[in-house]
Amino acid sequence: MLRSTKGIEVSDLDRFKLDGKVAVVIGGTGVLCGVMAKGLATAGAKVVLVGRSEEKAKANIDMIAEAGGEAAFEACDASSKSDVESLLKNVLDKLGSVDILVNGAGVNSATPFLEIPEDEIDRILSINYKGVVFACQVFAKHWLDSGKTGSIINVGSASGVTPLSRVFTYSASKAAVHNLTKNIAREWAEQGIRVNTLVPGFIPAEQNKKVLTPERVAQIMGHTPMNRFGSPDELIGATLLLASDAGSFITGSELVVDGGFNAMTI
Repeated sequence: MLRSTKGIEVSDLDRFKLDGKVAVVIGGTGVLCGVMAKGLATAGAKVVLVGRSEEKAKANIDMIAEAGGEAAFEACDASSKSDVESLLKNVLDKLGSVDILVNGAGVNSATPFLEIPEDEIDRILSINYKGVVFACQVFAKHWLDSGKTGSIINVGSASGVTPLSRVFTYSASKAAVHNLTKNIAREWAEQGIRVNTLVPGFIPAEQNKKVLTPERVAQIMGHTPMNRFGSPDELIGATLLLASDAGSFITGSELVVDGGFNAMTI
């Protein structure tokens, strides 16, 4: 076989390719999931960006097109199970199949704990947790009923591994996603449905920029061995590993991409 200068068989690299696959990226109109979607598209997948704003989606669709990929937009309220069911139907009607599901819709808040109102709790849990539950139910049922396999990537958080101050409800919602992922990975492993959590570290995006005060940034850097924030592009390798045949024996895992944050104590 042909080999690269580093001794990697070319055919081994083919395991990361997603030619002929369809990926649905819930939260794909945002920064992090938009870049994850770009990675999936440039690996060969047809990508569906899911969100509430077609205007926000356009920027990511253009970015994906410039990178040589293919993407389209579908509107959906991920916290509504009926909306998610309609999403699946629309994708199947237009593209014929679905192979990869990314659950990355999320909202955050830095409200002090004693001041957190009930409606804020409901909103964060509805989007960050219930939405993941609904999408996993709807897409996995389709795969199980049709005898097909699939890969689910739930976007977790460093705060889902170790709680972070100032983002109390967000941390709780992400911890729930981490726990859910392991449970359903075990549930469907024999049926060939893999479920994993991709755990970004501190990568500035819409939902966390408002809590990144200078004091907070100094605390984060003091706890991050690489001493820098991550870039959205640094999630692409982990995304492709979990989505593709390269990760065919990976399920129920938490793949942490955080510059060493989770490895640090004092």
